[in-house]
Amino acid sequence: MTIHRDLLIAGDDVPATTGRTVDDVNPFTGEVFATVAAAGPEDVTRAVDAADAAFPGWAAVSPFARRKILLDAADLLDSRADQAVELMAGEAGGTKRWAMFNVFLAANILREAAASVTAPRGEVLAAQEEGALGLAVREPVGVVAAFAPWNAPLILGTRAFAAPIAAGNTVVLKPSEEAPLASGLFLADVLRDAGLPAGVLNVVTNDPGDAAEVAETLIADPRVRVVNFTGSTEVGRIIGTHAARHLKPAVLELGGKNAIIVLDDADLGHAVDAAVFGVFMNSGQICMSGDRVLVHEKIADEFTARFVAKIASLPSGDPTDPATVIGPLVNTRSAQRVAALVRDARSKGATVLTGGGEPAGALHPATVLTGITPDMDLHYGEAFGPVCVLETFATDDEAVARANDTDHGLTCGILTENGTRGLTVARRIRTGIVHVNDQSVGDEPQAPFGGTKSSGYGRFGGRWGVEAFTTTRWITLATAHAHYPF
Repeated sequence: MTIHRDLLIAGDDVPATTGRTVDDVNPFTGEVFATVAAAGPEDVTRAVDAADAAFPGWAAVSPFARRKILLDAADLLDSRADQAVELMAGEAGGTKRWAMFNVFLAANILREAAASVTAPRGEVLAAQEEGALGLAVREPVGVVAAFAPWNAPLILGTRAFAAPIAAGNTVVLKPSEEAPLASGLFLADVLRDAGLPAGVLNVVTNDPGDAAEVAETLIADPRVRVVNFTGSTEVGRIIGTHAARHLKPAVLELGGKNAIIVLDDADLGHAVDAAVFGVFMNSGQICMSGDRVLVHEKIADEFTARFVAKIASLPSGDPTDPATVIGPLVNTRSAQRVAALVRDARSKGATVLTGGGEPAGALHPATVLTGITPDMDLHYGEAFGPVCVLETFATDDEAVARANDTDHGLTCGILTENGTRGLTVARRIRTGIVHVNDQSVGDEPQAPFGGTKSSGYGRFGGRWGVEAFTTTRWITLATAHAHYPF
C-alpha cells in the first residue's frame, strides 16, 4: 500500500492549499513508494505563520524542559530504526548499513543539541562606566528556514533543525523532493511524539517543479531570520544569493571534490580498506566521498592491485539485501549523469581499471579510472556516485598541490603511520576538515563541520552550531547613576 503524507503545519497534518500531490519514487524498482502534498507559496506562508506564532513560547520554555524533549526524541529515533531502514531504501536506495548509521548519528545529533541547551552561553564584559555590568548574551533569532538533502536524510534532516530548535528558534523545514519522508516528515513525527510543541517544527514538501518558487518564498519572508542549506554547490549559490538579497545570514554546506592521500609509509591493508570505504559508502553519494585517491608512486602498484580487486568484489544491487554495498543511485538521471562523466573521460584517453559501462536503471557499477586530465569533465566535477580517480605523486608537496587543485574545500583524508608527517601535510590542505590516518568521510555531532571555498561557509556541530543560529546582544546594567555633561 502506497504511503501518503500531508504537510506538517502548526502540529497538524494538512493538505496543500491546492490539494496537489507528488509521487515519491523508489529508485531501485521504479515504483511509487509514497505520495506527499505539493505545497505552493501560500502553504509556505502558512508554515512561517505557525513558526512565528510558536517562537515566543518556545524561546521561553525552560532549558531543562527543552533538553528533555530532544533527549526523548533521540531515544524514539533509536527505537524506530527498522522504519528508518525501510524509508531510506524505498525513497533513496539506501542500504541497511547506511540507514543504521544514519539512525545512530542522527540520534546523537539530537543528544548533542540537548547538551547545548544547558551549556554556558555568553560573556561578562569589561565596562567603561564605573559600577556598570556589561553582558554579551546569545539569544535565538526567530524563524529558521532549513533545507535538507536526500543523500543522508536522517543525519542531514536532523542537523537542519536540531541546533536551531535547541537554541530556542522555530523552524520551517523543506526536505528534499527525493526523500521527503526520511529527511523531513518521519523526523518531525519523532519530535512531535517526543512532545515538541505545535509550530516549533513545520515541514513543507513540494513538487520538484515548484522547488525554486517554494524556496524563494520561504527565504524572502521577513520573519525568517537565518537560512540553513545543505546540498549541491550549484543550488547553494542560488540559496546564498537569495539570502544575501534579503540581508539574512546563511549556513551553506555544499559539495566537495575530496582527496584521499596515501603516503608511502601508510599501512597498505588499512589504506585500501579506508579508501574503499571513503569512496564507495552510500555508492559515493556523500558530500565527503573521496573523488580522488592520490597514492605515492613507491606503493602505487601494490595499492592499485589490492584496491581494484576489493572494489570489483563489492556486492551491488537491491538495497534491501543486507549484503549490498553498492546500491542504486537516487534516480536513473543520476546514474546516467555519472555514466556520462565516465564516457567523457574514456573518450579523452582515461583508462578504466574496473567498472564503467552503462548503468542498469539507477544502478551504476563501482568504477575506478586513471589517466584523468584537466580537459575531462571528471577532473574538476564532483562525481557524487560510485566513481573515483586514481593518481600517483612523488612528493608530499605534489600531493598537497593536487589535493588543493579544486574550487572545493570540504574534507580530506591522509593515510600515514607517521602522525607528525600527516599533521604537517594536513595543515597545508585547504579544506574545512582533514582526517589524519583515516579517509575523508567523518562526522561527529560535537565537532565543527563545514567547508571552505565552493564547499560553503558556516559550521554545524557543538557550540559552533549554536552560534550559527543565535544572535549576540550587548546588554548593560548600571549599578550607579551616571553623570551627564548637560
